[in-house]
Amino acid sequence: MMQGLKENKTQFLLLVLVNAFVGAMVGMERSILPEFGKTLFSLSAASALTSFIIAFGISKAISNYAVGVLSRKFTRKQILVTGWLIASPVPFMLMYANHWNWIIIANIFLGISQGLTWSTTVVMKIDLVGGKNRGLAMGINEFAGYLSVGLAAYLSARIASDYGYAFYPFIPGLFFVLFGLVIALFWIKDTAPFIQSETQHSNIPLLKNIWASTSWKHRNLGSVTFNGLVNNLNDGVMWGLVPMLLVQRSFSIEQVGLVAGLYPVIWGVSQLFTGKMGDHFCKKQLITFGMLLQALAIVLLVVFSSFAGAIVAAVLLGLGTGLVYPNFLTVVAENAHPTQRAEVMGVFRFWRDSGYVIGALISGLLADWMGLNWALYSVAAITAGAGVLANLRMCCTLKLFWRSQECMPAV
Repeated sequence: MMQGLKENKTQFLLLVLVNAFVGAMVGMERSILPEFGKTLFSLSAASALTSFIIAFGISKAISNYAVGVLSRKFTRKQILVTGWLIASPVPFMLMYANHWNWIIIANIFLGISQGLTWSTTVVMKIDLVGGKNRGLAMGINEFAGYLSVGLAAYLSARIASDYGYAFYPFIPGLFFVLFGLVIALFWIKDTAPFIQSETQHSNIPLLKNIWASTSWKHRNLGSVTFNGLVNNLNDGVMWGLVPMLLVQRSFSIEQVGLVAGLYPVIWGVSQLFTGKMGDHFCKKQLITFGMLLQALAIVLLVVFSSFAGAIVAAVLLGLGTGLVYPNFLTVVAENAHPTQRAEVMGVFRFWRDSGYVIGALISGLLADWMGLNWALYSVAAITAGAGVLANLRMCCTLKLFWRSQECMPAV
């Protein structure tokens, strides 16, 4: 089987379309769920309102890791279809929820589904394209997913502004599940033959301990894993606290939806370019700059209280996240042997999506204790620190802005 983006364009585009529906499933919650909890269930504490993110993050992190384990016994396609089947009850749970606990349960199902489906589409695209255009492929994949997150977030906010928070904003989820499942079941082909072909020509060393190397020991894998965790930590904050901050500032539901939706749209669209940049430039410097830009955006979100200021902050945060996200994935792919790729990716995505849990816990507790502004300042400091760590610890063979360090193979 021949790898390559052009050679496998039909299957690649089908996987892109599937991932767009995966992103839309989580996007329909993104702009409205905190206010949904306040309005329908009279929740007030930030820690209570962010509890759904904790449920989502834990289940998604575990299912990300499960993809690597399951790939030893099941095909990529079987895992993808299973993920969509698990997503099928989520819209109904959200539409008919009569207690906040149903929202928690729905987000457990959603997290499991997201882990299985998104992780599998990433790994299958890497299988298809090989090493030549891997960054571009990851950029297109994440573009589709996060553009859909943003569009679905705005759509649900518009529906909520016209019809209220209950029932109607979650109806589009029925169509997302249906289309995603049908495409995965009937048109997606498994990518196992591509793995066998690539393995014959790979000179990437096998990792002796996948968990330890990916979590921290390997200087590149460990660094992107930590930065991935921090990235999703601040994304969890954007999801949970920023809608509350904007409502406090008397923004309308539609304005909150625009800010909450614009950030992942910019994040998604920018990856069409930042993924390709990772094929040509030093990824550690792209990651460092992206994390510092995110930190700046979070600070600006607090400092500028106007709607225009929130828009600027959302754009910068989207650009910063777009710089790092596809390059996390390509660093993982180029440092993992083809036979270990799914497991390495699973460990990376386990820690990365654990950031949602840690972010929700930290931001909820800090917001209740110190207020929203200081919670956001704290998260900005953590984000900047992670970026500096990436620049100090990672290595690469290309030079972009400043001197780069050549990589040592498996350290």
